[in-house]
Amino acid sequence: MSCDTCDTCGLPDDGDDRQKFDGVVALAGNPNTGKSTVFNALTGLRQHTGNWPGKTVARAEGRFTHENKTYKLVDLPGTYSLLSASEDEQIARDFILFGRPSCTVVVADATCLERNLNLVLQVLEISDRVVVCVNLVDEAKRKGIQVDAGQLEKDLGVPVVKTTARSGRGLSELVSKVVGVIEGRCQTHPHRVDLGQGVGEAVSRLVPMVNEVAPGLPNARWVAMRLLDGDWRIREALLNGELSQVAERQQAPAESFSNKMALEGSQ
Repeated sequence: MSCDTCDTCGLPDDGDDRQKFDGVVALAGNPNTGKSTVFNALTGLRQHTGNWPGKTVARAEGRFTHENKTYKLVDLPGTYSLLSASEDEQIARDFILFGRPSCTVVVADATCLERNLNLVLQVLEISDRVVVCVNLVDEAKRKGIQVDAGQLEKDLGVPVVKTTARSGRGLSELVSKVVGVIEGRCQTHPHRVDLGQGVGEAVSRLVPMVNEVAPGLPNARWVAMRLLDGDWRIREALLNGELSQVAERQQAPAESFSNKMALEGSQ
């Protein structure tokens, strides 16, 4: 794995649109799961930094290569949920839902896996193309915690890879699984919460209405579920056209960041 950089500043050239990449990978996870360490290790510690458009939240992008193919890695804000109670959550949700990444990697802490699975399950509701990275397995081992990645993979229906990002352990396998999902060699069958007959029927009736209001909106099922849950932000954004605008913005070629800077060494 390596990081491609421009000649002038040592940073990835952000002027390329996603068509020049073999895939765009989103990196999500709770705070303090070692997500930034995973990002730094995969991108060779060279990052492209700036702010998300119209936001004060920092945005970091990088590149990694695998078998002569280049992939863009987008580091999403650390968040415990995708229910849009904060700006960070909204950014992460919008990119996974509307940006249509080729694959989303959810980094989870092996020492408190149950707490992290809340975000994992929410991402699985939005996207089929997911890989779960169970990080900090060295710390979990010291605490006497063992993670059965095989069983977890069966339960979640997506690839699960155990890593210790600080030492690089498991990262090659992680990249291999991510590329497998992107290329379709690794089939996923993500676990989805059973909504029950009543809620399931209500969601089915709402989906065509959502599609009528916002044609082409990715994952209308998830939007319908949020509407039934009383999410007023989603309701207002759907009715005033904001969701459609966000979808168009997320899928557009990336804009150049201002104040580019190279971040080298440990963060």
